[in-house]
Amino acid sequence: MTIEERRSGNSGGHNGNYNRNGEKRITYFSNSYVLGLTVVAGIGGLLFGYDTGVISGALLYIRDEFEEVDQSSFLQETIVSMALVGAIIGAALGGWINDSFGRKKATLSADVVFVLGSIVMAAAPSPYILIFGRLLVGLGVGVASVTAPVYIAEASPSEIRGGLVSTNVLMITGGQFVSYLVNLAFTEVPGTWRWMLGVSGVPAIVQFVLMIFLPESPRWLYMKNRKSEAIVVLSKIYEPCRLEEEIDQLATALEEEAQRKIRISFWDVFTSKELRLAFFAGAGIQAFQQFTGINTVMYYSPTIVQMAGFNSNRLALLLSLIVAFMNALGTILGIYLIDNFGRKKLALSSLFGVTISLIVLAVAFMLDPSNSTNGLLYGWIAVIGLGLYISFFAPGMGPVPWTVNSEIYPEAYRGVCGGMSATVNWISNLIVAQSFLSLAGAVGTGPTFLILAAVAVLAFIFVAVFVPETKGLSFEQVERIWKVRAYGDDGGTSEPLLVSA
Repeated sequence: MTIEERRSGNSGGHNGNYNRNGEKRITYFSNSYVLGLTVVAGIGGLLFGYDTGVISGALLYIRDEFEEVDQSSFLQETIVSMALVGAIIGAALGGWINDSFGRKKATLSADVVFVLGSIVMAAAPSPYILIFGRLLVGLGVGVASVTAPVYIAEASPSEIRGGLVSTNVLMITGGQFVSYLVNLAFTEVPGTWRWMLGVSGVPAIVQFVLMIFLPESPRWLYMKNRKSEAIVVLSKIYEPCRLEEEIDQLATALEEEAQRKIRISFWDVFTSKELRLAFFAGAGIQAFQQFTGINTVMYYSPTIVQMAGFNSNRLALLLSLIVAFMNALGTILGIYLIDNFGRKKLALSSLFGVTISLIVLAVAFMLDPSNSTNGLLYGWIAVIGLGLYISFFAPGMGPVPWTVNSEIYPEAYRGVCGGMSATVNWISNLIVAQSFLSLAGAVGTGPTFLILAAVAVLAFIFVAVFVPETKGLSFEQVERIWKVRAYGDDGGTSEPLLVSA
């Protein structure tokens, strides 16, 4: 997992830290300061993953305690989906909070709201107070989903930026895995669901305390004319020779922003051609992450196991653990591949595999094993399709949309555009969650998976046409890509920037 950075003016001997051309090797673990920033910021991803995973187990016990919840599918759906509603609002506001007050304050505010939400949920005397707590938690998750990728990206060397941003996605999948373990741990404890939901506040408290001692994003500081503070942070990330280059690039970006006007507005995203192209690519890949069915496949995994002839509820819960573990392992693979294979190639390979996997799932369900003597065989085909889906999705379409969206927007609009694209992701998540079972009931589960496969094909075409390769590029180089696509090559940008690396 080694990536190389040219060391200017190095004429000394060579050792394990340099190659034969005098190039310094940068690994994900070579700078403990950057790694520390990444891990602490990534706790926001852990909160994201834990909350999305824990509610499935907690709901079973919430129904036991509140009779009105047990008798109302609407209340059950509202308890689950209210966190998504909060996340949509949080993501929409999160972009503005990031650009106005900084990445650090955005993270701290998200932690405070999340802790308040977890306390409200754990102490809720009625389902309606519980729903309010879910809304608060969702607000925190929404802000964190915008902030963590941007904060990590802006504190990372371009050579390993993709892998470090993908660490946030690993924390999301890790949070889902932890949530299933917590569900199992508290099944026999009095106040079961209250512990399941309340314990989610602990990582937020840990992140809040650690974040107090970490700096603001150096790029945000520089663009706010707090240059001396920015240089102090950058000096801990880069060696002197590279530090000068980074400062020069920031100075150029700051000068360009000053010449433009600049008063940040949401409408600029739609009136500026280069911003519009970038947002279309970023929001599109976020939407396709959800519309290719990751949450529906995860949700449907117990049914797929039952098709294979295993009807135990405990086995279904254990399968959820296995699926979550596979998801986390796939993300670890993605961390390595995203900076070596490239974002675009990784997304395309992932979507190709996802399409095949969804077709396998569709065929298994359409053969209707419940009415067939070969039902067990078809059930195992469905299980294989599930395994293939997770194996292909997790390394590619899991981390790539978040990584791309942390890279492709100009500095002044990174928070706003990142927040808007994250909002698209959450809205898409809500649409899929609310429509999948209805669609499956109307046309059948097999045809529904076939529809998702067709969406995956559209996603493949979309990525191939509209999403540029950003592997190893500086933010300024990525910004020039959109200028070239919007206005043509004015002589300041070379065409190779548009070619996949």
